[in-house]
Amino acid sequence: MVKDHHGHQLSGASAAAGELYQKALTAQHCYAGDGFTAVQAAIEDSPDFVMAHALKAYMTLLGSNSATAMLGVEAFHAAKDLAADTREQGHLAAIGALLQGEIRTAARVLEDVALAHPHDVLALQVGQTMDFLLGDARMKRDRIGRVRPLWSRDMPDWHAILGLHAFGLEECGQYERAEEAGREAVSLQPRNNWAQHAVAHVLVMQGRHADGVRWMLHENTAWQPEATLGVHNWWHTALFHLGLGEVDEVLKLYDGPVYGETTTFAFDMADAAALLWRLQLMGVDVGDRWTTLADNFASEGHGKSAFVDTHAMMAYVGAGREPEQAGLLETQRQALEGAGDNAMFVRDVGLATVGAIHAFGQGDDGRAIDLLRAVRNRAGRFGGSHAQRDVLDLTLIAAARRAGETALERALLAEREEAMPLAREAIRALAA
Repeated sequence: MVKDHHGHQLSGASAAAGELYQKALTAQHCYAGDGFTAVQAAIEDSPDFVMAHALKAYMTLLGSNSATAMLGVEAFHAAKDLAADTREQGHLAAIGALLQGEIRTAARVLEDVALAHPHDVLALQVGQTMDFLLGDARMKRDRIGRVRPLWSRDMPDWHAILGLHAFGLEECGQYERAEEAGREAVSLQPRNNWAQHAVAHVLVMQGRHADGVRWMLHENTAWQPEATLGVHNWWHTALFHLGLGEVDEVLKLYDGPVYGETTTFAFDMADAAALLWRLQLMGVDVGDRWTTLADNFASEGHGKSAFVDTHAMMAYVGAGREPEQAGLLETQRQALEGAGDNAMFVRDVGLATVGAIHAFGQGDDGRAIDLLRAVRNRAGRFGGSHAQRDVLDLTLIAAARRAGETALERALLAEREEAMPLAREAIRALAA
């Protein structure tokens, strides 16, 4: 029986396919390298290889576009009736739930897989991604923290565990421990994009913009080649430059590694929209960059993720696409009656955030303020990270300023300074 590096059974795999799978898994843990070619080769070698199909599904379903997601659907159907042990069946059940839009169910199934198999790094990694989609900061941390005592530095993939834990710690505000874990992970595996990203989150949340530029561009550059998390990590780099007021550098990054090579992948489009929106809030003319992004959002449809749809509205407002704005508002209303967890996301947050971005674009600052104030403290319920959802606070500040709500604007800036004392200079520049 072929097993992986942690002794887990790999049903249906030849020895050669098992090695190809391990190569793909390593790339997945780092978000770097061509893991897809390796996993596809493993499937071609061993068509009944359950976990190779599962890994292919995870690679293609999460944050992708509709065409790529179909590869994940096909992988699931190829594997769902194959002989599998209970661990592998758990992965297939999680993928099945994900295909139904039942993210909470998928998260719980993967939690149970990891409880029984605490060295299943894929279950931990994808489980944390489910926590991200749910905005569940505590589980981002505790899903990894509960297994960490069962790991040691001399075990394969220790860097991956450290990187995952670093992100969870950061999302719970434990910045010192998060930075320590993330930096250790990168010292062990410099190509670990997730650990690199976890440290970047710490630095942006603390307002340490100069440190962030050094971290992303000088202290470690090994994350950059073949990075499948590259758009997001370059987005973080752009945020650091933005915090330093270096707008030209931000635009260069947008036109380069962030969105110079356009894509319809959902997470990439969301990052691109959030970056342009931040620039626009600062009064920067972004030219016709909104047009291509709006076209790409429109090509993918809506109603699957309130988080992504909020960013789509930014693109439609930025590009002046009123028909698309109206259509997206209607999609949100319809999504309230839809299947899966997105109905909850829309009800709890998305209906308000999509509506607020639309209202802001219409110059209805009072409505934008009311909608954002109602949901900003629970915006985590539709997913994303603190750094990503910060665009909502920035929009609220801009709306308060434009509406002449001086007391509200002053209060929002004061709370921001209190939360990020190291960024006081940049925050005060917002009021200029």
